[in-house]
Amino acid sequence: MSYVDEVIAQVIEKNPSQPEFHQAVKEVLDSLRLVIEQNEDAYRKDALLERLVTPERQLIFRVPWVDDKGQVQVNTGYRVQFNSAIGPYKGGIRLHPSVNLGIIKFLGFEQVFKNSLTGLPIGGGKGGSDFDPKGKSDREVMAFCQSFMTELSKYIGADTDVPAGDIGTGAREIGYMFGQYKRLQNRYEGVLTGKGLSYGGSLARTEATGYGLLYLVEEMMKCHGEDMTGKTVVVSGAGNVAIYAIQKAQQMGAKVVTCSDSTGWIYDPEGIDVDLLKEVKEVKRARLTEYAAARESAVYHEGRGVWAIPCDIALPCATQNELLIDDAKQLVVGGCKAVAEGANMPTTLDATAYLQENGVLFVPGKASNAGGVATSALEMTQNSERLSWSFEEVDSKLQNIMINIYHNIDNAAKKYGKEGNYVVGANIAGFEKVVSAMNAQGIV
Repeated sequence: MSYVDEVIAQVIEKNPSQPEFHQAVKEVLDSLRLVIEQNEDAYRKDALLERLVTPERQLIFRVPWVDDKGQVQVNTGYRVQFNSAIGPYKGGIRLHPSVNLGIIKFLGFEQVFKNSLTGLPIGGGKGGSDFDPKGKSDREVMAFCQSFMTELSKYIGADTDVPAGDIGTGAREIGYMFGQYKRLQNRYEGVLTGKGLSYGGSLARTEATGYGLLYLVEEMMKCHGEDMTGKTVVVSGAGNVAIYAIQKAQQMGAKVVTCSDSTGWIYDPEGIDVDLLKEVKEVKRARLTEYAAARESAVYHEGRGVWAIPCDIALPCATQNELLIDDAKQLVVGGCKAVAEGANMPTTLDATAYLQENGVLFVPGKASNAGGVATSALEMTQNSERLSWSFEEVDSKLQNIMINIYHNIDNAAKKYGKEGNYVVGANIAGFEKVVSAMNAQGIV
């Protein structure tokens, strides 16, 4: 059995009931076979892959809080500090009922490579809880966040681990967590990113993941003789990433005709009205039925269906494993030329393989959605220097980072004879930097 297969088997055996983590490890290690086989004896002797797939630290803790009725509720909190070879742990906090250790480990593992690809000095980590902020009052959210941070604050810091937002964790939640950290540690430091502008946040952070996704897609299309003008784009999701991906795509001259939430999806052949979408989702926090009710050209559908719409470019921006093999087949039939992931691992392995086999340009989230964490790292830099950059400065740096990521993954794929395979390119480019740092630092 090859070293890669040995390690994949070990991960499955040692981490039962964590299918998302198994999937992430298999996807990465399978695409690294070319590199690993060239150094198999040395890597096996140093247990390099075992160290790569095992988090440096895994924290699981109780989060008790009191709801508005005076009832004590108990959630579980997680923080997986996966790899700090190239910098402090960096990764979001996800608040959603689906959160468990396996999902946090999959996200933290992916984050290692994503953060490496940015070219910035940040390691990989992830955290969260099975707490659901939906339907909770501000006071209840604050009570949860303060309890969560009371425990988490023992393990994080500006030079140790810098969490950020993720699904369910927006400006409100980050604010409550930052306030509690400051209160407990008596330090005002850049320990969280995604902060409000009045207390150390960065301009363009809100837009960064969606904008960055489009900067990479635009560069890829340009390098394949295409341009964004006039392209039809389908997007899933209606959260932060989706909204700003839609906005930037339309600024580039494309027409985005779909978005979705947990209950259904919108088809708007006239193009999504971003201002209306923001009103419904960011202000009212309502369902997409309200978008359809307010816009004559839009049709609302229950359930799934975004990928059935013919398009040039598809951008899955909702959640993991939302684009399945049958969806991939529909995209190919609909003439799709490119798929770039705005969410983390939204495309299943068989769907990814099908898209690649049928000539669709496919970019994995660790490359295409790295704009969010890249801008978080820029926020860390501003905090360290006690500076605040303009929107234009941050946006310009973001654009350059995303263009560089595209060329780095393209060059890595070409170097190993896999031209056009951006999954392989992204994993190799991210892996090489992390492994170089790990080897330099000894067996730790």
